Amino acid sequence: MLEQVLSRENLLTAMKRVESNKGSHGVDGMSVKSLREYIKQNWHTMRKALEEGTYQPSPVRRVEIPKPNGDGVRLLGIPTVTDRLLQQAIAQVLTPLFDPQFSEHSYGFRPNRRGHDAVKKAREYMTKGYRFVVDLDLAKFFDRVNHDRLMMKLAEKIEDKGVLRLIRKYLQSGVMMNGLIQPTVEGAPQGGPLSPLLSNIVLDELDRELEKRGHYFVRYADDCNIYVKTRKAGERVKASVTEFIETKLKLKVNQAKSAVDRPWKRKFLGFSFSVDKKPKVRVAKQSLQKAKAKIREITSRKKPMKMEERVKELNQYLVGWCGYFALADTPSIFQELDAWIRRRLRMCLWKQWKKPKTKVKRLLSLGVPKDKAFEWGNTRKGYWRIAGSPILHRTLDNQYWKSNGVKSLMDRYNSLRNIS
Repeated sequence: MLEQVLSRENLLTAMKRVESNKGSHGVDGMSVKSLREYIKQNWHTMRKALEEGTYQPSPVRRVEIPKPNGDGVRLLGIPTVTDRLLQQAIAQVLTPLFDPQFSEHSYGFRPNRRGHDAVKKAREYMTKGYRFVVDLDLAKFFDRVNHDRLMMKLAEKIEDKGVLRLIRKYLQSGVMMNGLIQPTVEGAPQGGPLSPLLSNIVLDELDRELEKRGHYFVRYADDCNIYVKTRKAGERVKASVTEFIETKLKLKVNQAKSAVDRPWKRKFLGFSFSVDKKPKVRVAKQSLQKAKAKIREITSRKKPMKMEERVKELNQYLVGWCGYFALADTPSIFQELDAWIRRRLRMCLWKQWKKPKTKVKRLLSLGVPKDKAFEWGNTRKGYWRIAGSPILHRTLDNQYWKSNGVKSLMDRYNSLRNIS
């Protein structure tokens, strides 16, 4: 198997994947752009060390990413680009071996599966009458993976001792933070290409247990939702599954974030649901707040930018955001966001025009009568109020922003819904 991992074809595929993912540098400071040349010059030495079992991965670089809800930080471990290449090469060989036997209820980090499939399946359970959810949150999952249990599961399918030894070295490569290396006796650093597959291997045991008990559930990485018919059943399931996770898998359930509740009162992969018998998928309130915070940041009038650059940055974000959330059955959200975004852009433009003389001149060029242009150009009303005024609403209308390249969320939503 090590030969398969180190084959030219497999490594070239891994190289392209690492290069396309880009990403930050590891502890050695090497960028993705330098990877190909480095491998050309050092591959002979690296391969020999890998074959002899003397290759030593570098520690991962610890990065703290603030959580979307402001509740603490998520710890990422960024491997060096050479280690990312090797991890990707290992993952490409192991995925066809492990993935076909994973549960049908598992959707995260798997070929031809995505979060949307999990959300649709959850809606299907609710339509069947399973209208309570046991929402389980695993506390610091990636930091708590038991190495011995994981290696035991890997050894069931991997006979090549060289590959097993290399994977264990990656698990124990350590973490560098503030210039100091800390050993890792448990956990799989969140950030490496191999970690998602390893997490599914660990949690496949949970999937099998839930299947054995006959539960209706969906799991995406460490997000697990079990659907039941009554609150009482939910409380019973929550207690028994928590016991299994903590005693058998040696992981920890975050009781503060886990709950038995109505699905429309919870968030799952950024979405929520309506209370209808045939539930509609909705954008979760927290997801909408996060999107608005990002849009506010891009369209802040305190952020000095040319309008073309602002529009370009805004479009990049909106296209990606809408591409994911177009699954929602709530077009009004996209319509309202469109109107709010255009008002924020009008506010930026009004600030950009600065002097009353410039404002009058611009309004005249947009076809505003002279007396009205003079009146509004010299007004002392605030930026946000002016941005919502009839005079700017008419002149800087939808067509104006469309001609200036601003993407419409509503247009993109409709086109994506028609495709699907």
